[in-house]
Amino acid sequence: MAPRTTADVGGMGHSIKRKEDPRFIRGQGHYVGTYLAWGVNNTGWWGEGEIKFFLDGDDQWPTICGTGTEDYFGGAWNFEHPKGEYGSFSTPFLGLPQIIKPDGLYRSQQRFGMYRWHVMDPIRFQSDLRVTIQALGWRSTLEEQRRYLPLQDDIASTAFWYQAEPHAPFPEAPSLNHLEVI
Repeated sequence: MAPRTTADVGGMGHSIKRKEDPRFIRGQGHYVGTYLAWGVNNTGWWGEGEIKFFLDGDDQWPTICGTGTEDYFGGAWNFEHPKGEYGSFSTPFLGLPQIIKPDGLYRSQQRFGMYRWHVMDPIRFQSDLRVTIQALGWRSTLEEQRRYLPLQDDIASTAFWYQAEPHAPFPEAPSLNHLEVI
């Protein structure tokens, strides 16, 4: 069977911005990419969480499971370049072009903007798609063991996809009280 193209789907372009998981799309389509704005609310490493793509009825286990936020957005080894600093970069398909750092590497209240476009590695779905990302970092070492740290960071994403029409209604937008960052 020949690979399917966006033209085969006959889809219209869609995007949705949200501050909560999951992103759920019903219907047939082609996931184009993600822009993620991440506000770190503590010190330490923040990008260990997996991005997961649940395709076509996946329930507990996703079809695609990444190895960490930094790997998905192309900044393996914690985006650290030069040593001791986050380094911005931009390529045609992925990047970390925005770094707002108050006072250096691993400090609270840093802000990042990153993107990933699935042009060379398309993600196509027949019936539904759900995309999630974990907010996961590292805790201090305890008894010589590294420990994960579930985070409560300020994360907003914009998802882009093509989809065959008609599509299911979008979820209701959150209230202004829900969107306010305090």
